[in-house]
Amino acid sequence: MTFFPNLRFDFNIYPYLTPDLPGLDGVIRHQARDFQVDEVPAYSPSGQGEHLLVLIEKEGLTTRAVLEFLRDRFHINEAHIGVAGLKDKHALTRQWFSIPARHEERLESLAELPGVRVLERGLHPHKLKTGHLRGNRFRILIRPSSEASRLSKGPVEAVFYELKRRGVPNYYGPQRFGIGGMNPIKGYELVKKGKIHSPSWLKKLLVSSLQSLLFNDWLALRMERGLFDQVIEGDVAKKHDTGGEFVVREAVLETPRAQRFEISATGPLYGKKYREAEGEARALEDQILQRYDLERHHFALRRGDRRLIRFPLTESSVEETSEGLWLSFFLPKGAYATTVLREIMKKNPEEGELDTESEET
Repeated sequence: MTFFPNLRFDFNIYPYLTPDLPGLDGVIRHQARDFQVDEVPAYSPSGQGEHLLVLIEKEGLTTRAVLEFLRDRFHINEAHIGVAGLKDKHALTRQWFSIPARHEERLESLAELPGVRVLERGLHPHKLKTGHLRGNRFRILIRPSSEASRLSKGPVEAVFYELKRRGVPNYYGPQRFGIGGMNPIKGYELVKKGKIHSPSWLKKLLVSSLQSLLFNDWLALRMERGLFDQVIEGDVAKKHDTGGEFVVREAVLETPRAQRFEISATGPLYGKKYREAEGEARALEDQILQRYDLERHHFALRRGDRRLIRFPLTESSVEETSEGLWLSFFLPKGAYATTVLREIMKKNPEEGELDTESEET
């Protein structure tokens, strides 16, 4: 089987939206508290029901670690525990969990798990499921890379201005691709060979990482061709206000709407059931598949989906402190804070090898 070196994820190879603006010479995650994430739920506890929604603050732990503690310490079937998304280990995060309400009295034992606090709780009729959130609010400290250097907020404000005006390139971040960015290679072997002795959850993860890398390549190709905030014939475009999708028939009429940030093109997460692009847009997607000797049928076991080429940046601000620069912003679900930091720092902000859980959902 042919080996493609580009299947290893490298965040530094993709085009920037703001290449002419200088990067910030700094570091993130010097301490876990330098990277703070607050989950914004899709709904609040209703006050009644068979499930208990619990807002948990954790530091230095994966979402999975808290879930396993609830499962093992409370003797709850894992299928009855709900989360809206995964949050970083190397961070201070606040996110919602759901458990059967009958276990509420046991919540006090969460104090046995270092770095964990229960902040709120409330009854609700339904279990929390993946994606049941509006997005996440981030507060991130960028520290100077050396004691002698000092960071100014001017360059950050300049990048924020462009990202708010044109949108943030919706790249998948490093957390999606595993340690060393190697998961897409394993996913490629899986879809090409068809049989690998691995648990089903791992197979899903590996193929998902390959889908994500192909999407990143598609996005990069659009940016190289000046098609980031434009649409072309056959694009599957999405309306930002309603979420409705449609196939672009007359690009000359729809592109002004894209430039006003009313609509955006979407890229493929190849699978058996998703809306396919047509004409010129489909040909562009085919180029990415051909790059790796792939075809759509290789993803027949995955459902498939479409992902926006960009997302809005809102509630953004920057504060100069003695420690460095504190950045704050809100991102919709599915977006990576590392894509924002990448534009600001002009490098992969995650230089170390982090856990594969991410702040995206």
